[in-house]
Amino acid sequence: MVFDFFHLKKNLNDKVVSEVRKDEQRRLLDEGDKEGARALKGSRYILFSSRKSLERKDEEARKAKAEPKEKADNLFKKPQTELRDDHLERYERLLAENKLFFTLDIIKELLTQAYQATDEDSMRKAIDEIIELCEATGNKHFLWFKRLLEKHMFGIITHATHNISSGKIEGHNHVIKNVRRQGYGYPDDEYFFLKLFDASRRTYERNSSAPKIPQDL
Repeated sequence: MVFDFFHLKKNLNDKVVSEVRKDEQRRLLDEGDKEGARALKGSRYILFSSRKSLERKDEEARKAKAEPKEKADNLFKKPQTELRDDHLERYERLLAENKLFFTLDIIKELLTQAYQATDEDSMRKAIDEIIELCEATGNKHFLWFKRLLEKHMFGIITHATHNISSGKIEGHNHVIKNVRRQGYGYPDDEYFFLKLFDASRRTYERNSSAPKIPQDL
């Protein structure tokens, strides 16, 4: 039994990061800090992401802004959406203003490092450090994650010996869900499977070194 990084990170995001954000937003509203609560609005994606992802997102936004802008849609009069390039800056601000978010940032980094370990002792030490951090907060959501790690410790550290992941399976599941959603359901199962085969098909690239076939043949 091996518990991969994807599912553990998903549990951290859904059961800890998301819930802590909601609790903090309610707390700030109860204290009358409307500005602080407003800062947390729309921050779910930022808190879920890694620093590298946020840096990449900001860089992509800056490149898009530097490119010539296309004209607005003349049919619907829709202006182009302005991409934000301050994701990392917002993230750093949230960490500076909230100790729980700062602790979550440390836990995310430790979890990433733990899953890069190649021996079980090193991985156990990294996971134990996360458990200690969770316990130190006294927060019910962190304590839930602590119990999750303790309960599944054997399956987690086994990843250091058996470096496997369910990433490809999850990727295929994502494709299936997208195809089903785009078609609003398919009453014909055979047609649905054909759509899945088509969505999974990779573009064929002919060997550039091979002789080209004349167009008139």
